[in-house]
Amino acid sequence: MSLRPPRPRRSVRRLPAALAGVTACAVTAGLVAGLVATPASARSGAGAPLGTVARTSGNARFVPGPCPRTADPIPALETARCGTLTVPEKRARPHGRKITLAVAIVPAATRRPASDPIVWFAGGPGDDAVSEIPMALAGGLNRDRDVIFMSQRGTYSATPVLTCPNIDEFNARALGLVYGAPLTGRLHVAETRICRAHSAARGADLSAYNSTESAADYADLRVALGIRRWNVFGISYGTDLALLYMREHPQGIRSVGIDGILPPSLAGPSLTWSSAREGFDGLFRACAEQPACNRRYPNLSATFERLVRRLEARPITTTVRVPGQLAPARVVIDGGVLVNWLTSATHLAAGVPRSLDELAHGNPQRIAEQWAGGKLSPQAVGRLAHGLAYGVFCSEWTPFDSQADVIRAGRRAFPSFPRSVLANAPQLPFLHADCRAWNVPAAPRSIREVTRSDIPTLVMSAGFDAQTGASNGAYAARTLSRSTAVTVPYVAHVAFAESPCAQKITTSFFNTPTAPNTRCLAGLRPPAFEIGP
Repeated sequence: MSLRPPRPRRSVRRLPAALAGVTACAVTAGLVAGLVATPASARSGAGAPLGTVARTSGNARFVPGPCPRTADPIPALETARCGTLTVPEKRARPHGRKITLAVAIVPAATRRPASDPIVWFAGGPGDDAVSEIPMALAGGLNRDRDVIFMSQRGTYSATPVLTCPNIDEFNARALGLVYGAPLTGRLHVAETRICRAHSAARGADLSAYNSTESAADYADLRVALGIRRWNVFGISYGTDLALLYMREHPQGIRSVGIDGILPPSLAGPSLTWSSAREGFDGLFRACAEQPACNRRYPNLSATFERLVRRLEARPITTTVRVPGQLAPARVVIDGGVLVNWLTSATHLAAGVPRSLDELAHGNPQRIAEQWAGGKLSPQAVGRLAHGLAYGVFCSEWTPFDSQADVIRAGRRAFPSFPRSVLANAPQLPFLHADCRAWNVPAAPRSIREVTRSDIPTLVMSAGFDAQTGASNGAYAARTLSRSTAVTVPYVAHVAFAESPCAQKITTSFFNTPTAPNTRCLAGLRPPAFEIGP
């Protein structure tokens, strides 16, 4: 699974690459107590630009150096200031094994940047922050401030790397399997065991790859860079991490922006069902309110639910050609596949009614091509850190969210779905079985505490978000006393990635955290839905 955000300006993304589906405290803040930080500015020390001075923070050390390797070219790295942060793998053993996290600082676009930079918290869990630089810059996040990107532990540009391409390769092979079948589940868990064995063979202590340790990494980074105050921007899973970071390490935070909200107190597979319901309903409602769409595709919600039941009882098989693949791909579409396709396809909302109608009339090609395209894309292999993803899922989520809870949540959201569909939460198939194989201790129950803070916070949700529903934002904002909560209509998971209005609100927020400019929301219009023959 991965609650991963879309990349900007692309045709299909959230056809999740992760096997576990998609795309949710015990460390003391005393690690940085008593350490002296330099004054706030985009400077690391006496006149030196931020990120150009080596510095130690407790048991962590930042050292300037070359920019990290990336899976795709990132032009912004040519002018970035880079280095590594070395931290204890497990802070309970501060003098034990060390790991390194890549750091890239993209300078502000202006010649006179604000003194407080922004640090980016990536999605996933398991996405590499450095790979999300293009998204951040496309949204103008560095207009007025330097933006800091640090790879979370285990991710693509960190050491060790816990990516496990075998899981991604299984995803591609599983296109030809029934999604929720027992055989698929056994094969799924077998790949998880292989991933675990490979990760452990690298010497990794798998219990150290989690949100609590990652939050402490960022606390150390701020001090090691000599920053007195900075701003945080987290997307998708990065909102879970940001809310935990606010609670555990509030020192030095000027403001926090979160987009695609996943509250730590709710995070888990059960929550994905209510989020799917919200995102689907938002899209179906927008079609119903558009006369041409409503005439051509009436009762779209009922059509979708009928298709889920029908396909779960009688899956269909087709073949499609995917660009870059020599052979046609065999694709099985059952009820579980349809639910997971739509969870991602809300990013392509304009074509969803037509795709469902074609499927209802016996033509599955559009849906099959999109589903297969996501799994067979080169971007789907070797990018996501499954070792970190399972570390979060299996210590912070499943111990507090049982399989029975998942089925009950699914039944509340979609009473008509068969149990075989409800057993696998959207984008999290077989998660409890995977976590038994991953076998890491549960986090302290405090990981599930509500975050209460008076740090100015932008809480941004999206009307078509079927991965982290808009109601999550309202929930999180209730205990953030200086928060501004907004829902950007007609866009899917991570509004910042695709909405110019969301980008304007975000940059406005970091300039005036208690009074962001949200006027653009009033001018937003729904997509023009495709009308087929």
